[in-house]
Amino acid sequence: MSNLSNILWFLFLIAAFAPYFQQKMLVLARLRLLRKLERTRGSRVITLIHRQESRSFLGIPIIRYIDIDDSEQLLRAIRLTQKDLPIDLILHTPGGLVLAAEQIAHAIKAHPAKVTVFIPHYAMSGGTLVALAADEIVMDENAVLGPIDPQLGEYPAASILKVIEIKDKDEIEDKTLILADVARKAITQITTFVQDILRDKMEPQRMEMVVKALTEGRWTHDYPILHEQIKEWGLPIRTELPEEVYALMDLYPQPTQYRPSVQYIPIPYRRDGEPRPKGAPPR
Repeated sequence: MSNLSNILWFLFLIAAFAPYFQQKMLVLARLRLLRKLERTRGSRVITLIHRQESRSFLGIPIIRYIDIDDSEQLLRAIRLTQKDLPIDLILHTPGGLVLAAEQIAHAIKAHPAKVTVFIPHYAMSGGTLVALAADEIVMDENAVLGPIDPQLGEYPAASILKVIEIKDKDEIEDKTLILADVARKAITQITTFVQDILRDKMEPQRMEMVVKALTEGRWTHDYPILHEQIKEWGLPIRTELPEEVYALMDLYPQPTQYRPSVQYIPIPYRRDGEPRPKGAPPR
């Protein structure tokens, strides 16, 4: 009985601490891949990746967004980078706090050497603001950016102002009028900031067109902006994403589900449907 009890305790400890050690192994694998990419490109590689991960003993998913802690860490990484050393930022985020995104964007724009932003899947809202500050955007052909129109709680600032335009002021609550005042300021602030980011990247008339499209509330906040649209705007963009970036994203797994929604054999395939060795050219 004593031996059985010891075995049960041993199994319990393994189950309790296994997520911790798995996370540590993931971190080491990420660091090795980052260093490999740095040697290949001759740059400092920084990641800003927000995904759900099982980070506790109970495996509770934690959803991340751009916050002040992110801006503090990223600004510190930039300060630790020589001014003549290029920076590669791998960006995968739904957005987040405007203040933090603006701090990151300002630091990226101020870095004297070239800054390249890699987007494997999406960089929405504040993530788009960060991407616009870079010297070059490199994204997957199916990756997207998003509008950066301000949101006040659950409502778009532009929609709040629309209510003020179509309704008589006597019919509007004081709280709505206050929200409208804040919304107007928020739109003015983000518009001014984006103008400063883009001013030296395109001629004034085109810049105003791009700023208006991104900030006026023309689309819903989750509207996908594809690389074709970004090229049409005249921003520096490529779609040749390094394989190391895809490999790195594999090291940021989503929480394990009982039944996976997407399944496939994770190796490249030839046109005839047969697997081919990794790295081999297509036929």
